[in-house]
Amino acid sequence: MVAGLVLTWSWHPGTIILLLVMSLLYALGLWRARLRSPEDTSIKARHSAAFFLAILLAALMLLTPIDTIGRTQLFSVHMMQAIVLTTVCAPLILFASPAALLRPLIELPLLRTVVRLLTMPLVATLIFNGAFLFWHVPKVFELAQRNPTLYQVQMLTIFLASLLNWWPLIGSLREEINRMTYPIQMLYAFFDGQPVDIFAFVLVFSGVAIYRLYNIPPQLNLTAFADQTVAGALLLIPGLVDLGVMSPLFFRWLGQVEDRTRAADQRRQEEVYEDDEDEEYEEEEEGEEASR
Repeated sequence: MVAGLVLTWSWHPGTIILLLVMSLLYALGLWRARLRSPEDTSIKARHSAAFFLAILLAALMLLTPIDTIGRTQLFSVHMMQAIVLTTVCAPLILFASPAALLRPLIELPLLRTVVRLLTMPLVATLIFNGAFLFWHVPKVFELAQRNPTLYQVQMLTIFLASLLNWWPLIGSLREEINRMTYPIQMLYAFFDGQPVDIFAFVLVFSGVAIYRLYNIPPQLNLTAFADQTVAGALLLIPGLVDLGVMSPLFFRWLGQVEDRTRAADQRRQEEVYEDDEDEEYEEEEEGEEASR
């Protein structure tokens, strides 16, 4: 123990198997993509690095003493787990999965239909926010605290749901499956984070500790509500990330509008030029007829 914190490692077989299966499937997908199109250069080393960095971070959050502390001692550490899994690991995995890697998955009509349904913006945000808020209902959360396996199910459910949640913004095949304009993407990024942000404000301003099973070490001189306040402040980070995502979308939209305006102006100039040429041609013909 350090400062009263329990440093017990969490060796959960289900989590280990899931991370290993994800790694093997990713490696197999890379091998098949390169075998299918050897000349394709869209899959780069940085994609593999991003994927295995995400797996390493997920293992750090779920298979080390961080998991034990987050389940039994500090709610703020639990919230750190959730934020790293949903705001760091999930985007890294989607970044690491270019279209050449994922396209074979949607070539089957049934699988394509399922993917299209699950990654529809409304469905994706309902699944993620519903899962996140459900697992943080006090009674449900206390059940997960008492059962290490159920706690792992909780964290993995939120993590996997966050992959769907990020897809409409950064999924490599989103243009082919569920196309969204830039204004719709900005609205999605804004409204998608509202339920979690509201929950974060409840944690900060409730004035009482909502989750009472945490055994906070006295050496930390931290009250249960102070720990909850730290957790709520951490939970506001994804909202800031959403704003960061909205900024480039806004500028891309402005660039798109500017390009369309420029193209429309060019078309109008060409039409005016053609009209002028027609008028000059008609005047020349009238002059030739008059001279004859």
